[in-house]
Amino acid sequence: MVWEAEMVLRLLLAAFLGGIIGLERENLNKAAGLRTHTLVSVGSCLIMLVSISMYKQFNSEVNADPARLAAQVVSGIGFLGAGTIMRSGVNVKGLTTAATLWVVAGIGLAVGSGNYLAAALTTILVFILLVYFYKIEEFVGAKKRIYNLNITLTDRPGQIGLVCSALGNLEIEIKNVDLKEQNIEMVQVEILVKLPYHLSIEKVQHLLENIEGIHKIKLS
Repeated sequence: MVWEAEMVLRLLLAAFLGGIIGLERENLNKAAGLRTHTLVSVGSCLIMLVSISMYKQFNSEVNADPARLAAQVVSGIGFLGAGTIMRSGVNVKGLTTAATLWVVAGIGLAVGSGNYLAAALTTILVFILLVYFYKIEEFVGAKKRIYNLNITLTDRPGQIGLVCSALGNLEIEIKNVDLKEQNIEMVQVEILVKLPYHLSIEKVQHLLENIEGIHKIKLS
């Protein structure tokens, strides 16, 4: 009866800790949110509990390894994490969410094995990283002055070259040019650029808006 009560406690704690991280992802409308992170944490905890239970039950009969079943969670979570990662041109999105799924699986395993303090501290640390460290990323990104220009323009010979020449005249370093979509009249192109320190992104946008044939500019 004591072991059954402890199993219930561990499953509830795993759901709570996984839900904390999942709630942060849910608020940002990520592919894996509250339910996914909670399920991963609870599932990982359950697998660890089953591993411990099987070890206690069969240890006297066979040479059992209690970590073998739980170890498959670490490799298996990669399939779920891969589903959250998407590549769009030069941008890769979903890496943070994939990482949180992996960490949540570890939290579930920690709770299932009875390492409550480690699980709780990890949850707090991950939550702080997710909520506050984006400000540091924004600061570092601003220092790098790297921007992604998503430009919709008229599809005619030399139009993309005209845009690149205009950027080059401002001493803007073009790192990558990626053709995204194309139809009979319009073409969408993504240009990854690095601005010199004396040049503002607003000035670049104003320059591009004055080029004939450009219909829409989106910065990221």
